[in-house]
This record gives sequence, C-alpha cells and structure tokens, in this order.
Amino acid sequence: MPHSTAPTPAASATLRQDARTIGLIGLAHGSSHFFHMLLPPLFPFLIAEFGFSYSELGLLLSVFFVISGVGQALAGFVVDRLGARPVLFFALACFACAGLLAASASGYAGLVAAAALAGLGNAPFHPVDFTILNKRISPARLGHGFAVHGISGNLGWAAAPIFMAGIASASGSWRLACACGGLLALVVLAIMVLHRDALDDRQGSRTAQASAAAPAEHPLAFLKLPSVWLCFSFFFWSTCSLSAIQSFAGPALQNLYGIPLTTTALVVTGYMLCSAGGMVLGGFLVGRVQRLEKTISVCLLAAALLLALVGLQLLPGMAALAVAALSGVGVGIAGPSRDMLIKRAAPPGATGRVYGTVYSGLDLGFSLAAPVFGAMLDRGLNAGIFYGAAAALVLGVVSAGFVGIGVAARARPAAA
Repeated sequence: MPHSTAPTPAASATLRQDARTIGLIGLAHGSSHFFHMLLPPLFPFLIAEFGFSYSELGLLLSVFFVISGVGQALAGFVVDRLGARPVLFFALACFACAGLLAASASGYAGLVAAAALAGLGNAPFHPVDFTILNKRISPARLGHGFAVHGISGNLGWAAAPIFMAGIASASGSWRLACACGGLLALVVLAIMVLHRDALDDRQGSRTAQASAAAPAEHPLAFLKLPSVWLCFSFFFWSTCSLSAIQSFAGPALQNLYGIPLTTTALVVTGYMLCSAGGMVLGGFLVGRVQRLEKTISVCLLAAALLLALVGLQLLPGMAALAVAALSGVGVGIAGPSRDMLIKRAAPPGATGRVYGTVYSGLDLGFSLAAPVFGAMLDRGLNAGIFYGAAAALVLGVVSAGFVGIGVAARARPAAA
C-alpha cells in the first residue's frame, strides 16, 4: 500500500495558524519601519513652509531614535509582565496619534512632539514581535517567521517615501500626507484587533512549556549575561553600517564616480531589495545550520568586502553602484540567523527583556552613526563612507562570533 505524504489536518491547521500570525506580525513590523520615515520624505515641504534648516530637521530624527532606544529597553520588561498583545495595540495607537499630531503642527514644537510620540510607538515593536513569534510559531517555521519579519521592515522603509511624498506632491499638502499616515496606522490597528486571537502570547503549548521551564530569578538578572551585551554590540555595529548606506551612499557615489544623484539614489532601493531577497534565503538556511554565527560571519564578511571594493574605486561607476546594492544580499541572509542566535542566547522567560535591550542597539547605532558619517562626507572623505560601513560589519562579526561561542558552551553541559 503506498505511503501517503499528505499533511494531516492537525499539521495543516498549525500551518495556517503560523502563517496567520507571521503575516500579522509582518504587517505590524512594516508599519513601525514606515513610521521611521514619517517626516524625512516631507523635509523639503517643511523647509518651504517654515524655513527650517536640515540641522533642525535632523534633530527630529534624533528625538525619535533616542526615545525609541530608551523605550525599547524598558518595553521588554512591560511585555514580559503584561503580555505582548496589549503593548502592540498601544504602539499602533501612538503611531496614529503621531500622524494626526504632525498634521496639525503649527511649528517646530508640534513636529518635535509628533516625532517623540512616534518614537514612543516604535519602542516596543521588537520585544513585542519576537515574543509573539517565539511563543506562537512552530520551531520548524520560526526561521521563516524571522525572515518575513525582516523583509516587512525593509518594505516599510521602502513604502514610506513613496506614500508620504507622493500624497504631499499630488495634493500640495504635507499635512494631508501626515494625516493619511495616521489613518494608515488606525487601519493596521483595526486589523490587529480583529485578529487578536492569533497574537495572544499568553496562550498555547509553547508558552506553557516556556513558563514551566523558566526558573524564578530577578527581572534584571539577564543583564549579567555577556551574550546580551554582545548581541547589543552586534546590533550597534550592523546598524552603523546600514545608516552609512541609507543616508550617505548616494552622495558618496556621486562624488567618487561622477554619477548623477538621481541615479545614485537607486543604491538604497537596490540595497533594500537585495537585503529582502537575502532574508528569504536566510529563512531557509537558519533551520539547516547549527552554528549560526558561521552563517553570519561568512555573509557579513562578504558584504564588507563588496563595500570596501566600492571604496577602492576600481570599478566603473554603475558597476560600483550595483556592487554596493549587492552587498545587501549578505546582510539579508544573515538576518534570520541573527534573530535565532539572540533567541538561543536569551534565558527562559526573559524574551521581551532581552530583545528590548538588544534591539536598542539599533536605535543607538542610528543616533550616533549619522553625525559621524555626515562629518566624513562634509570633509570629502567619500571613500570612508564605504570603508566605515565595511569596518562596522567586521566588528559586528566579532560580536556575533563571541555570542555563538557562549551559546555553544552553554549547550554542551545541557547535552551532557
């Protein structure tokens, strides 16, 4: 009698449940990255109306990321105590209010308040997202969940400038664009509320097993773990590299290779698309490789090599642009392995706290890297943008390597 390979009804139901949760978390994460870019696409409109300088407008981003970074570290404790779902609803409500507040701003103070509120909304997303994914998704599909999470963030970054600048240009009103951004957050919030059962991190067998396995300890005990701070440093360095590419690769390529700025602007889009494609591959790879730090090291070192090659000016102009964009593939492939490595490094029962602390390194990287790389560009150190981005990736590899060594050492006594 032939053996049937058809999935059982229970397996099909689990697949549907996992896909539903992954899709919802992807949508939520995409909205958080969208709100990173609520105001930057509107800077030319704000300058035209209020006469602000780019320094003043840049401070709005600093307000956003400082509040997001500090809040992210604290949000992990709230998530572990209250659950991820209500915190997710609160974060999306903050985004909606930030969009509407920006639309009604009469001056700089109103925009600062909107940036602060958006930063508060952004703060809980990584603790929320990874807590729900880790507790509700089957282990076999967790890598794919991490991949979708990363891809959706890139898509949010890519969609915001088109959405915000497109509405502002078509209507002649940046206020309408901000209001539409706020309404978009309300739509996402409504979707999350309608499907709230798929986001309940307090239910399910994986949650019960995790709770039973978690020993009673002080809420701050996880801060003593070297792996937590190594993961933090990994995020800091990798974000410094991303900040250099996102903000300064375009003008640096223009100065190095004489390519029009309208063309070099494509490097960021290409980098994000390549990174998204790499995350798809990384989602399949993460379940097949035990030593995740090896995947991270190979991919990030390859990306660093490509970025350094661009800085050496050995390539024709368009080839250099393509190579810079292609480096995003390595960063993307490493993404799911990075998130799984953090999961392995986190002690039981501290998922939200660990992800909140670790991912605050992302906000710190964005806050500090932009002024440094901007100063390099002001001084004509155009190749330094790519050398610096490459060096930051190499330092990230060092951090990831030490995390992997610590995780492997902790696993050996358990195996014995």
